[in-house]
Formats: sequence, C-alpha cells, structure tokens
Amino acid sequence: MSDSAIRLLGISGSLRRDSYSTAVLRTLIEKAAPAIEITEAPLHAIPLYNQDEDGERMPTTVRQFKQAIAECQGLVIVSPEYNHGISGVLKNALDWASRPAFASPIMGKVVVLMTCSPGFLGGVRAQAQLHLTVTSMLAHVATHPQVVIGAAASKMKDGRLTDQASLDVAMAALQAGAAEIRLRRRGPTGSSP
Repeated sequence: MSDSAIRLLGISGSLRRDSYSTAVLRTLIEKAAPAIEITEAPLHAIPLYNQDEDGERMPTTVRQFKQAIAECQGLVIVSPEYNHGISGVLKNALDWASRPAFASPIMGKVVVLMTCSPGFLGGVRAQAQLHLTVTSMLAHVATHPQVVIGAAASKMKDGRLTDQASLDVAMAALQAGAAEIRLRRRGPTGSSP
C-alpha cells in the first residue's frame, strides 16, 4: 500500500452473487488503483442492529466492520434501489456504523455515493435516501453530481461495469472524493500534518 494513496472502504448494498452494485464496486477497485486503494467490506456477516448488543457486547463482525471504517480515509458506497429506497442490509450496516452517536467511526469521513438499478432512473430515489442517512451520521458526502447508473443489466459483463460513460462518471466522483480527502489532509494552513 502506497503512503500517498487514498485508502477507501468500499461497500456494496447488495448481497446477491451477481449484484450490479458489487460489479460497479469491483470495477472501481480495479480501475482506481494504485492512486486510490479500495478495500471491499462485505455485509454478509453483519447481524441485525440491536442496541442491547451494542457497546461491550458488540458482535465481532460488527467490531471488525467499524474498525475498517475507522482505519480508512473515506468510503465509497454503491447501493441498489429496493422499493424506492436503499436495501435493508445497507441501512442496517450504516445503523451499526453510526454508533455511538457523535463519536462514530464514520463521523467526518468523506463518502462517495453511487446507485445503480436495472430501471431507467438508476436508483435516484435510493440515492436521496442514502444521502440523508449518511449526512445524519455526520459524514461528509463528496461534492459531485449524483452517480446513478440506469439500465444496469445492459452495462455489465462478467461481473464488471463495462459502459464507459458510466465508468467515467463514477471515476470522476471517486477523484472528487479523493481530492477532498487530500485537502483535509493538508489542513486549513495548506500543509500536510
């Protein structure tokens, strides 16, 4: 891992083996390296949020997930759209990551948001819900036009995003997020800490 590389944690909001969201994420992992290093964080083992199990009794898989968020410089989240919103599995993982309130590992992190869907709108309604959820967690959504990939089924091949226009927009969003992380690294005086 390069010291100068931006380290992002990548989250797909779908558990499906042939998920379009996961295909987008894995394409970004390949295309963004080595300047942006994305580590995928699968959500398969994250249990349903239960406040009784939070804190000292937190499940090991949740503790590992939150540690991965704490150690990254930012996140990229790619979500499907289920019933005009984000998937339950993604919302559940974000609920775990949001704790403790005002001191969570995601607080203050730069987050790049993307949605994709077989539908024409590309998950734009899920994008709005995801934006609201992430900002309520006091994370910073990277400043970039929304990345919504419509007609996703026609833009994938062998588990990867192959549509160049969609990939260009997604990569531009990653670059915008990376630029914000670099600015934060330099601090208000413009020099690296």
